[in-house]
Amino acid sequence: MSQPVLPIDVWSDVVCPWCYIGKRRLEAALARFPHRDAVLIRWHAFELDPRAPRSYPEDQPLAARLASKYGKSVHQAQAMIDQVTRTAAQDGLTFRFDLARQGNTLDAHRLLAMALGRGVQNELKERLLRASFTEGLPIADRATLARLAGEVGLDEQEARTLLDSDAYVQEVREDQAQARALRITGVPFFVVGQGYGVGGAQSPEVLLQVLEKAWGEGRTVALDEGASCGVEGGC
Repeated sequence: MSQPVLPIDVWSDVVCPWCYIGKRRLEAALARFPHRDAVLIRWHAFELDPRAPRSYPEDQPLAARLASKYGKSVHQAQAMIDQVTRTAAQDGLTFRFDLARQGNTLDAHRLLAMALGRGVQNELKERLLRASFTEGLPIADRATLARLAGEVGLDEQEARTLLDSDAYVQEVREDQAQARALRITGVPFFVVGQGYGVGGAQSPEVLLQVLEKAWGEGRTVALDEGASCGVEGGC
């Protein structure tokens, strides 16, 4: 016997503020979706800056770095930061860009790839986003990553061993290759029911419409009965 499952594949990065907002909006849509217990969420790797260092100089404010990256004035960059902070607050999130210690996210994505097979990927995704945007933890620091993995039920020592190796690099590269094949150039990007692509942090109303359409058209996959999938991403 098998049961229908509606897959939602999401490409995002853990240093992308709109990805955190998009996650909250997806959760809001799922709260109103009558078939939410049949949803399987899978988070896929997307590195916004694969060449990013493990850490940035602490004396370089985020606004200055963004101004340099996007060719804007520091004032304009700070206005962007303030706007996304206000938007996040409307979705129940507290962003502390003044504490941000962003860096290369390859290791975070490797841990997320491992967490998928352990049924705690959604929990780890949430923990990493909160660490990055609310707590100001160094998101590329391996000791920090291993500790955060332990907080969501993964074995901390196993996480340390993984991070000291090249494990799951291939899985991350496959995610990125799939993103290129789908012509994904910005995140978050949602693929619902293996058929509908939705770019950006769309409103819960838009996401709910896509969910209902995909379900109504039978865009589900079969899952062997006995496995358990739901809005928490566990499977």
